[in-house]
Amino acid sequence: MPSAPPEELAPAGTRHRVARAATEVLAPWVWVLGLPLVVAWQVTGQHLGEAVLWGLIVGITGSLIPMAVIVRGAKRGKWDSHHVTNRAGRLVPFAACIGSLALGFVVLLVGSAPHEMIALAAAELACLVVALAVTFGLKFKISMHAMVAAGSTVMLMKVYSPWLALLFLAVAWVCWSRVELKDHTVAQVTIGAVAGVVIGGGGYLGLAAVLA
Repeated sequence: MPSAPPEELAPAGTRHRVARAATEVLAPWVWVLGLPLVVAWQVTGQHLGEAVLWGLIVGITGSLIPMAVIVRGAKRGKWDSHHVTNRAGRLVPFAACIGSLALGFVVLLVGSAPHEMIALAAAELACLVVALAVTFGLKFKISMHAMVAAGSTVMLMKVYSPWLALLFLAVAWVCWSRVELKDHTVAQVTIGAVAGVVIGGGGYLGLAAVLA
């Protein structure tokens, strides 16, 4: 029996390990869980109870519930992994994200949440709807890693400090990782990052100003 090529026998190289670390640490679900809590802390005047309440409403409905659906589907073999790298397999995950976050958005409205939190949830919903349209309407696998990381960075710059533009280094890292792991092309991560800045970040800035 012929032996496997050396590259198949060798352990993953340093570049692969660094790329994998970025893909996991800066995954969309991580941003969507942490960002609302960080934003809520600032916009509630650092009131712990309110920050946790509003932050978790967005974090749970936008991240934890959809991830539970995605991970369960991955374990059942419905898609390749919790990152759902197969474009055709993204319909149910997108539907789960949009449906769950929409519920959280309604709770924010009914509960008279701070307008910044309503704007954040609305901007995230807009990103999901656009990503769904691009993925299936244009049959283009836009990078959600890039979109969420870039949009989140713009939001944090607005809420805390322009100095947090340094987080675009993390955006570049995760974009590189998706290409390095061959899960996306350069075009897919570039368009994802631009969409994140314009739709996610820009949407948040515009809505927050209108609702203020």
